[in-house]
Amino acid sequence: MSQKLNSVQEFYKNKTIFITGGSGFMGKVLIEKLLYSCSDVKELIILMRPKKGKTAQERVEDFAKLPMFKRLMDEKPEMLKKIYPVWGEITQENLGLNDEHLLRVINSTQLIFHLAASLKLEAPLKPNVIMNLTGTKYVLDVAKKMKNLIYMIHTSTAFCNVEYETLEEKVYDFPHKPLDLIRSAEWMTDEAMTLSQKDTLGVHPNTYTYTKRLAEILVRDEYVENNLPICIVRPSIVTPALNEPVPGWVDSLNGSPGIIAAVGKGALRCMLLNTEANFEAIPVDLAINGLLMIMKKLATQFERSNEIPVFNVTNHKDVRITYGEFFNLCNAMKFETPCSISLWYPNATLTLNKFYYYFNVLLFQWIPALFIDFLLLLFGQKRFMIHVQKRIAIGMDVLACFTMNNWNFKSKNFEDLIKIQSKEEYEMFFIDSKKIDVKSASRQAIIGGRVYCLKDPMSTIPKARKLIWIQYVIDRVIKIFFFYWLIKKVLTYTGLMDRFY
Repeated sequence: MSQKLNSVQEFYKNKTIFITGGSGFMGKVLIEKLLYSCSDVKELIILMRPKKGKTAQERVEDFAKLPMFKRLMDEKPEMLKKIYPVWGEITQENLGLNDEHLLRVINSTQLIFHLAASLKLEAPLKPNVIMNLTGTKYVLDVAKKMKNLIYMIHTSTAFCNVEYETLEEKVYDFPHKPLDLIRSAEWMTDEAMTLSQKDTLGVHPNTYTYTKRLAEILVRDEYVENNLPICIVRPSIVTPALNEPVPGWVDSLNGSPGIIAAVGKGALRCMLLNTEANFEAIPVDLAINGLLMIMKKLATQFERSNEIPVFNVTNHKDVRITYGEFFNLCNAMKFETPCSISLWYPNATLTLNKFYYYFNVLLFQWIPALFIDFLLLLFGQKRFMIHVQKRIAIGMDVLACFTMNNWNFKSKNFEDLIKIQSKEEYEMFFIDSKKIDVKSASRQAIIGGRVYCLKDPMSTIPKARKLIWIQYVIDRVIKIFFFYWLIKKVLTYTGLMDRFY
């Protein structure tokens, strides 16, 4: 006897779903969740870039090898057959699909999850315009041709309106027109767009938030002018999984996992950061459950609002923690779950003082990096530390906007989804961030980054704990001798040394 489906499962039953960005962090979690919890779904059409030496079927089979697909492969391995990959490219007209695949997408698709985006904060203007803006336009163009389209979700970011302290669930206007920028990217060279980048971005600290903001305006215009059934979902920083598909699952070093990894490896020694600012983050499984609930709610409601629906997918204000609290937790865990291999004793300094920040970076990052690369040169080994520090410097520069500022996100639309959930749906599609123990979730995220991104299994912890204590002693001894030498030099130079002897 088959188990009765809840209303969410019933909604996705026999649906054909088109997904962009399916090979990304959120995309893979969405695919796994749909196949596992909404197993009566008809088909998932996944837009994928061609990969040299890999057939479409082999790309799908690669999913099965990931730890996050283990429960699906253990309990419902046949569900993988419901994935239908189509070769394409989001930055090309008709998404780069051949005639056969394009017809299949247009004739079969009922729901769209548009997750594909460039997350490169440091990228020049043109590549991000092409990916985040032109790519979105091409997805919208294909969506308008779909004969059976019920609804579409466009994923944005909670940080795309940086000049406002309080962020409501609405689209904010901007003087630039998305189509003008798309046309500019068609004829202007990369160099020309880069030269005008600073003036073009205005209040935006990077090309990512700028292009995602204009993409929202493009989506809104399609909703208003062409009655396209679509909404905008804005997740905050998406962190490793709370529960599903595997606690702590993450496969990307973008955002907080990358920072934690750099600190844990001893490569990042100082951060320009407001310890009182909120660490705006949401576990990936809550974000994906939110997408599924939003799609079900909007696709089944009868009334169409005048303004495009927007959802800020963020943690509830009562459970948010500050950056200071988060990094204190990271600091406390360095002796509990240290990395098995690290360059130096992990101990990042947090400061708002730019002079103190650059002093620490020079003293504890760049000088050691030069010394290590010099030793590698002497021993005929490949040098890498200067390259690592350059990457860290670029990353810290583009992240400064997020680590130095504080925002107040209003998330009523997202939080109200809980009210329409049955008890079973509440548990199966959990989105109630008020019930999260944020500190425990943060600890789990740190461990997940260690295991899944750094490929550092828990079995190495006993050895790693011995190593970090050795590094701690060496770090303290070297600092004592260094500051003793520095103070002695200063006293000698100023003539104050004579007073002590």
